[in-house]
Amino acid sequence: MVNSAGSSGIFQPLEGDDPKAVAGYRLTAKLGSGGMGKVYLSYTPGGRPVAIKVIRPEFSEDNEFRRRFKQEVQSAQRVQGLFTAPVIDSDPDGTSPWLATAYVPGPSLSAAVAEHGKLPVPTVLLLVAGIAEALQVIHGAGIVHRDLKPSNVLLAADGPRVIDFGIARAADATSLTSSGVTVGTPTFMAPEQAAGSTVTPATDIFALGQVAAYAAIGTPAFGEGTSHGVLYRIVHEDPDLTGLPDELRELVTRCLAKDAAQRPSVAEVIALCGEASGQTQLRRPEDWLPTAVAADITTRTAAPAPVQAPPPPVEAPTAQLAAPQAAPQAPAQPPAPPAATVPNHPQTPPPGFGPAAQEPTANVTAPLTQVAGAPAPAPAPAPAGPTAAVPAAQPPKKKRKGLVTALVLVCMLAFAGAGGTAVYYVMKGDGQKAKNQADAKGTKGNPKKTQNSDASGGATGGSTASPGTDGGGSGSDAPVKDPEPVDSKDFDLSDDYHLTFSDDPLKAKSSDDGDVDFVYNDNEFTDDTVSTSTGKMVLLDSGEQGSLDVCRSETRFTTTISSKRLTKGSQICLTTKYGALALITYKGSAPGTSPSRYITIDVRVWRNAVEPEQS
Repeated sequence: MVNSAGSSGIFQPLEGDDPKAVAGYRLTAKLGSGGMGKVYLSYTPGGRPVAIKVIRPEFSEDNEFRRRFKQEVQSAQRVQGLFTAPVIDSDPDGTSPWLATAYVPGPSLSAAVAEHGKLPVPTVLLLVAGIAEALQVIHGAGIVHRDLKPSNVLLAADGPRVIDFGIARAADATSLTSSGVTVGTPTFMAPEQAAGSTVTPATDIFALGQVAAYAAIGTPAFGEGTSHGVLYRIVHEDPDLTGLPDELRELVTRCLAKDAAQRPSVAEVIALCGEASGQTQLRRPEDWLPTAVAADITTRTAAPAPVQAPPPPVEAPTAQLAAPQAAPQAPAQPPAPPAATVPNHPQTPPPGFGPAAQEPTANVTAPLTQVAGAPAPAPAPAPAGPTAAVPAAQPPKKKRKGLVTALVLVCMLAFAGAGGTAVYYVMKGDGQKAKNQADAKGTKGNPKKTQNSDASGGATGGSTASPGTDGGGSGSDAPVKDPEPVDSKDFDLSDDYHLTFSDDPLKAKSSDDGDVDFVYNDNEFTDDTVSTSTGKMVLLDSGEQGSLDVCRSETRFTTTISSKRLTKGSQICLTTKYGALALITYKGSAPGTSPSRYITIDVRVWRNAVEPEQS
């Protein structure tokens, strides 16, 4: 995320279409915007500045982006390096997904070069070494940055900070990017990205070479212009390194090798920086940046003037309208004590917010307390005397209770006059109510289950069949036959695609609307896995033949299985919380020459084979 704005203004005022708060973080200024969203300045309750990136609505509406974004944010939260801006908070499932990172008071590399020109060699070497150290931590967390470029490198007083690591992978998978909408610029891509080939940590090394050349020369190594022209040069032509200092030539040329296998590792990049500087171990002085660039840090350290009025909560208008209606119900009495108030989502003002700034929040919580049941203050003082000492709230409470009871009786009698059915359901025991709720939940994610209801039951006589009952609504305990299995042979399940066992016929889905019964993930740095989020799995022992009875009796449960444990013929029993049971037979994975990653499986599904979970 871009933590700094360009020369047009560091702290830009919020505009009409900008939110005033994000999940309790009060926004004080706009820092910038990019291909994936806008970035705002806010503060934690303790006064630490944070940069909050709110994703563009176009991406928010793409289910595949949301799923990938959630995965990448979870991975990014594991990255804790000296030269990265850590992700400290996020909500990938909100109406507008967002994430918050530590605010870095420094310009981006792109802004520094655009305003002050190319950087001196010592600064470039310390810059590249710091970015390489950041990549070492990022790659160690199983992430490839994919979008390392000057605007994603911030220049702080104690070294560079790499931001937005891994987030580009979420955008790569969306329908938006596949239909021509690009995120960022192709100027700093690697040849394998331009050709649509496999992305590896070496991809980030190529981008690092381009960043180094840009910092030292002041222009991109493969020029600028149309996207297809730049991408063609990246794949087929040599970089233009005119003006590159000799001390940096070996470092940059090795990083920009077309063949990913010929590029240096992160550790080798750091060693090359040390050799080029004439030192065995780099030392970063306090004045590692040119004076003009360092001055930009000072201007970004000062926080903007705080916004005096906090964003109005949605509940405020309702509370203020409700207060006059509550006044006639009781004589005047003192306002409820602070302990009785129900606060809004915690606000996070920047430092310098004094009592005057907090006053609107206190005014908002008072009507909320009144709506919750406390009587509103009357315009005039309460009359003095013995009457004032009597608790004023007691008579109204008794009247309200009597009124509610009378209304309930009237409604019940009215429904009884219409046939008595409603009274019967109101008076039924809690046990039957709980059973009805459980039956209703059991059909979620398994539409076929509703077909087991009593065909003649209509609105009042149907019941959901389950193992051990006849499903006819008669209450009989006569056993039923096991459900017939549904088979799918030689099913190819691609990376990040999942199955829902209620589908008939079974089909792979790339969009994630919530729970997934069975999913395959091809991970770049860890083992490939198969997993479930709706139930539990058991990997059967070698030689154990799977069947409905075997799967019902197994209890060695897990939710994730590494593909390293799977050999041809391995069988997995999977039971979902919705009552489906599946036997999955692993038959192999995609050959190394295939451009796609997938596994081939046989799937046998028994729907309504077990009792669904009650919740």
